[in-house]
Amino acid sequence: MRVKAHIPNAVTLLNLLSGCIAVLFAVSNNFIWAACFVFIGIFFDFFDGFLARKLGVQGPLGLQLDSLADVVTSGVVPGVVMYKMLALSLSVPATTEIDEWNVLFTEAINWRHVVPLFGLFITLASAYRLARFNIDEDQQSFFKGLPTPANCLFIISIPLILEFEYFPLASKLLLNPWFLIFITILSCYILNASVPLFALKFKNYGWKGNEFRYILIITSVILLITLQFAAIPLLIILYIILSVISNQMVTKSKS
Repeated sequence: MRVKAHIPNAVTLLNLLSGCIAVLFAVSNNFIWAACFVFIGIFFDFFDGFLARKLGVQGPLGLQLDSLADVVTSGVVPGVVMYKMLALSLSVPATTEIDEWNVLFTEAINWRHVVPLFGLFITLASAYRLARFNIDEDQQSFFKGLPTPANCLFIISIPLILEFEYFPLASKLLLNPWFLIFITILSCYILNASVPLFALKFKNYGWKGNEFRYILIITSVILLITLQFAAIPLLIILYIILSVISNQMVTKSKS
């Protein structure tokens, strides 16, 4: 029994390990491998909860450990990625060496070196959202605000779209610092907005009651096949729109 109870926690720690590796790749401007380890971490994040429910070993330790792992994988990583994207948009040299950091904080501070730090607000907003989730007993069948893994996927899709140039204006738009600042502010807001968003948890597999879940899943498959990484921002927007429509339908049915 004791060994069984630790299996989901071990999977959660694999999520944390994946997030740590993703941070190292993101700091080194290797966004493709950073994204790969984020995907692996998010898989472990889903799988640990699934295992805990199946094994009947859900508990407060697992809940806290899960959030701590998510702070890194879905909080620190997108914050670092946005920091690096802002630095790239402002032509700031990579500040990964100790002597470069010393110059940044001991000599006259150039605003171009300070602005990229704004991207780390995504990490702060993610940590706040996760802490709020832990104490909110209402968020069982739905979420309030965008879940941190979904927001993380949204942010890391930006350099991936840029890397593979899915449309001609990609570089001009995604390397515009004002656009990136807007995305950062939007990300921080939607993470902690009080907008109810449906969870992808199925109580049954029938169409009734799961219409919007199936629409999102089917659309996700089609868009990911056709647009690949460029589909991720569209799917996040679709998820929010479907949730708003679902909420309005529920409200009307109760009135």
